Amino acid sequence: MGVTEIGLLYTALTLLLLFSGMPIAFALGSSAVVVMYFFMPHNNIGFIPETVFGELDNFTLLTIPLFILMGAAIGKTRAAVDLYEAAYRWLYRMPGSLGVANVVGCTIFAALCGSSPATCAAIGGMGIPEMRKRGYTGALASGLIAAGGTLGILIPPSITLIIYGVMAEQSIGKLFIAGVIPGLLLALLFAIYVVFQYIRDRHAWMKTATPAEIEAVSQKEHFTWTEKMATLPRLLPFMVLIGAVMVAMYGGFGTPSEVAGVGAFGSMLLVAALYGCYKWNDVKHILLGAARESSMIMMIIAMSFLFTYVMSYLRISQSMAEWLVALHLSKWVLLFWVNVLLLVLGFFLPPVAIILMITPVILPPMIAAGFDPVWFGIVLTINMELGLITPPVGLNLFVINGIAPDIKFGEILRGVMPFIVIMILYIVLLAVFPDIVMWLPNTFYTN
Repeated sequence: MGVTEIGLLYTALTLLLLFSGMPIAFALGSSAVVVMYFFMPHNNIGFIPETVFGELDNFTLLTIPLFILMGAAIGKTRAAVDLYEAAYRWLYRMPGSLGVANVVGCTIFAALCGSSPATCAAIGGMGIPEMRKRGYTGALASGLIAAGGTLGILIPPSITLIIYGVMAEQSIGKLFIAGVIPGLLLALLFAIYVVFQYIRDRHAWMKTATPAEIEAVSQKEHFTWTEKMATLPRLLPFMVLIGAVMVAMYGGFGTPSEVAGVGAFGSMLLVAALYGCYKWNDVKHILLGAARESSMIMMIIAMSFLFTYVMSYLRISQSMAEWLVALHLSKWVLLFWVNVLLLVLGFFLPPVAIILMITPVILPPMIAAGFDPVWFGIVLTINMELGLITPPVGLNLFVINGIAPDIKFGEILRGVMPFIVIMILYIVLLAVFPDIVMWLPNTFYTN
């Protein structure tokens, strides 16, 4: 059997196990072991522990559980409530202010915890009911939170970028700083759309609403400077923490793992000081949550290393990369089809699985075509964001459906569609103007 046939069989077996509902780590590991047994010397099976341990013996991977611990500490407190309240009090005068406040809340909370589902649940649990009470449609309210939650895997610190950096052998710090401007600009585009859509929905609603309904929604809130400033004591410490983490990493004051350790320790201190989370039951809850998520991700990474080792040994990944290069596609045609592939995979698979499976195959042809691997990492991450809000397995859609069961699933889908279009057009914008991604890393990492 040739390399092509083995590669197709390997891919089909892996997808079959993944779609069967088997946990990702076990699906990748099982397919790798089966292919090793039938197509590789049997003594290689005895080297599985050594192979996996050798790949996991990477100091950079320590950043994953530490940043997860940082996010877990913040996610178990009322930090999301304070962020949301602070954003609304400072932005309440502008049209669509509540929607924009939710975008800001999602952006900051995503940067603090790095988890898209956690951001959706934390901000959406408060934001969606408040928006509905103030005349926002269910589609706009749910679509905004679902899309806003995806910012958690783009704005650093991002577990997705760490995993890509390990697989692509790229600097984690460079990837993090490359995600800053694209993440903030995407949040700005979301906010602009929310204002536009809110005004449009408001005009349509006022044509059919009763005077009593209009009066109830039109009641003006007012916050004094004292009330605005009162939100800062709980907000600023977390902003200082995330700022310190970024400065330490980009300023070269420590390795990503060391900086992650400082961030995790700082977040534990802040939640203890600001929210009283210092009792053993509180600390245990945070540590156990971080341990569960870290173990899950590290197990997936371990099995993905075995998966890619088998691909490399059998020359599957090299042959696929050579085949792509031999097609002599123009760089833009190649980029188009790679994005289509990532979008389709995102319909069915979670971001971690896609990055671990696809990076070794598509990155060499992308680099050969002249694309910077750091720039491609950001584009790939935006594709992973799309996967979180596209059916049938868009995780954020189900989170929203769980916290707002009164909003029909079809309405949620209708609400996220404009944000999907914005993100697709945004990828085009980054392709035309790559300096949006590369300006900051090129400035900070000049050789």
